[in-house]
Amino acid sequence: MSQFDAFRRSFLRTGAAGLAAASFPAASLAAAASSPHATAEALGRQGIFDIRRFGATGDGKTLDTRAIQAAIDAAAQAGGGVVIFPAGSYLSFSIRLKSFVHLHLMQGATLIAADSPAPGQSTGYNGGVYDAAEPNTAWNAFQDYGHNHWHNSLIWAEDIHDFSITGTGLLWGRGLSNGRGRKGDGPPFLAEQAGVGNKTIALKNCRNLLLRDFSILKGGHFGILLTGVDNVTIDNLKIDTDRDGMDIDCCQNVRVTNCTVNSPWDDGICPKSSYALGYARPTRNLTIANCFVTGCYQLGSVLDGSFRKYTPEDHIPHTGRIKCGTESNGGFQNITIANCVFEGCQGYALESVDGALLEDVTITNTTMRDLVTGPIFMRLGSRLRGPAGKTQVGTLRRILISNLVCYNAPARFASILTGIPNSSIEDVKLSDIYVESAGGVASAVPDLPEDENQYPDPNRFGETPSYGFYLRHMRHLEMSHVEVALRQPDVRPAFSLVEVDRADFFAITASRAKGNAFSLNNVTDLRIGWSRATDDITLANVGSRIL
Repeated sequence: MSQFDAFRRSFLRTGAAGLAAASFPAASLAAAASSPHATAEALGRQGIFDIRRFGATGDGKTLDTRAIQAAIDAAAQAGGGVVIFPAGSYLSFSIRLKSFVHLHLMQGATLIAADSPAPGQSTGYNGGVYDAAEPNTAWNAFQDYGHNHWHNSLIWAEDIHDFSITGTGLLWGRGLSNGRGRKGDGPPFLAEQAGVGNKTIALKNCRNLLLRDFSILKGGHFGILLTGVDNVTIDNLKIDTDRDGMDIDCCQNVRVTNCTVNSPWDDGICPKSSYALGYARPTRNLTIANCFVTGCYQLGSVLDGSFRKYTPEDHIPHTGRIKCGTESNGGFQNITIANCVFEGCQGYALESVDGALLEDVTITNTTMRDLVTGPIFMRLGSRLRGPAGKTQVGTLRRILISNLVCYNAPARFASILTGIPNSSIEDVKLSDIYVESAGGVASAVPDLPEDENQYPDPNRFGETPSYGFYLRHMRHLEMSHVEVALRQPDVRPAFSLVEVDRADFFAITASRAKGNAFSLNNVTDLRIGWSRATDDITLANVGSRIL
């Protein structure tokens, strides 16, 4: 094994930490790259490819696209290597990653997405354009434009393996479209227009990927879009953006840890299982742990440490959540989420509306504060956006959620767990949960619409008829050691059960006088025991009753 091969393997295995522990520490890399006596050829023999040696200026004005791509290509031709971005501001259009190439952003390095062509223009900054989006396919209609195209991005790759991006530098999607035409800190570029870029990192059909330690500011439609990418480690990223933080679509064996995502206008960490590959592929064997998601901070203020919050007058949707869906053709299997913090955003969402088998999910150790929807949203629906005749209602089952605390949940919304007629959510266990709702609703609220073929979102249902949990079309539900409290008096019951079969409630506490804690409609095989919310009771069949 050559000295470089040994170094490269150690470097890829240990990531950014490997710069301190592997054969060439970070200081040695920086020193070697900056030595006035080193040539690009000599550094290449050591497996180091400094983009400045290939002509990059880092002045924030000159387009460095060709120099960056030349360094990547040279590393690939050498059998692999580390492409170094020294401190500086590197303006670029699309760059394409290659197998066995490791991009390392040194402290103080910023890769800036150059301005896309403005509406009506054919070129962007200094006559440049992003790589052309792939031709449309027969399955494009089954997901949004951004999910169907990868090449029109700042960094993209397809059908490669064993590669990585690390370092404490910044990726700034300044010149990208966010896909909605909303003005951020630049013009509202149109995603579908030729030459426009709309993602920071987009990868398709790849394997063995490491993303670690860098930050993303204003990432376009997606800060990170992974489609059909397997064996992935995403660790210690900070993403501060105006659409999705990261979407993990049709991917397997993925670990997302220690990340911070501020995404006020869209989802923070979003597993999906779309039809973008032209077939249904599940996202499975996924772990999300030790992450902070939020939707309440002004763009850029998380990265600069000022943490300036939006005000109600800003009319921000405060999305920022962890969500499985909405695109859900292939399914979600073997998902675990642990030790996460939510602030000023929506809660968890588990959605199967396009035929997905959503099953075997555990969520534990969550703290939430100042949410704009209930802490938990589960939806089994029949939007069925997929090939006609092949897309049937999916499943949502075997879900365990425990050790969750939520302060200042919104008055209008309970947690909503709802299937549709003849398709129930099954085998759900909720335990050791404390939710404090703002409360204050002064009049009764009618039952929620079914809306079984509509876009699934808690806001679409409107105000809920209970303040704690709304449970509909479910089988085999168990809730234990759950408390739902109120900050202000509220006329609604704590729990609404509609079309629920076999439900057990144990050690339940609610801020209601006995006699108005549970609203029951068409409920069978119900047991409530050892609860402060109501007396112990077993009911075989209930048409309509208040407990």
